[in-house]
Amino acid sequence: MTTGERDFPARKSVRRGETTLDVLHQGSGRTIVLLPSLGRGAEDFEPIARDLARDGFRVLRPQPRGIGASTSPAPYADLEDCAADIAAVIEEDANGPVLMVGHAFGNRVSRMLATARPDLVQGVCLVAANVGHAPSPPNVREAIRNSANTSLPDETRLEALSFAFFAPGNNAESWLPGWFPEVLAAQRIAGDQTARTVDYAAGRAPILFLQPDHDPLAHADDALEFKEALGDRVTVTVIPHASHAAICEQPAFIAREIAAFARKIFET
Repeated sequence: MTTGERDFPARKSVRRGETTLDVLHQGSGRTIVLLPSLGRGAEDFEPIARDLARDGFRVLRPQPRGIGASTSPAPYADLEDCAADIAAVIEEDANGPVLMVGHAFGNRVSRMLATARPDLVQGVCLVAANVGHAPSPPNVREAIRNSANTSLPDETRLEALSFAFFAPGNNAESWLPGWFPEVLAAQRIAGDQTARTVDYAAGRAPILFLQPDHDPLAHADDALEFKEALGDRVTVTVIPHASHAAICEQPAFIAREIAAFARKIFET
């Protein structure tokens, strides 16, 4: 494989019924699937995907419906529907079972897939995961909506981004672009249709829980409670100086942790 094939993704389309899924792919080896946060696209994982491909993994980044060339005549029905899209991508690629990596909302889709299709999932990595049984509080949901609302002044959006997504001192400007408000709304509705107890345990897969040290959405206490509930199959690692946008705040750290976990679970 050439350097270009590792560093720059190609694209392919995967069909699931009337839904077309736009998938970025690069690298070779065992497969890692990266799922982005609420209302955001696969490009957020660019540096992490490049590092993982250089480390000897095949990396798939499916775009959510409504982003890139991913299209569907209907919105997601529920979280199970979100997960079924990813199952179609993994089955078409025919290189599973895979390591699922879910950032923020993507963590629920990853856990749902591990629950519904354990045959496709070797392990799960959760990044900035809100694993509590209750939705985020209203002030946090409002900050997320304001972050994505491009009709608001940049100053207002930066205030919301800094509160909801970035650790003190980290520059939130990189997340002013890249939002898809209609996708955010559709994903939130879909997630709310599925009880959090359904996807909570991620089936029986081994789990790496990457917990930011500053995060108003995904709390450190919830990560510890999650490990206590599920036992030794959960490993909790703290991401230093990061909040809910951890994948752009600490991409190199996260890529190293994912790669180490992947090597461990794929060897067993």
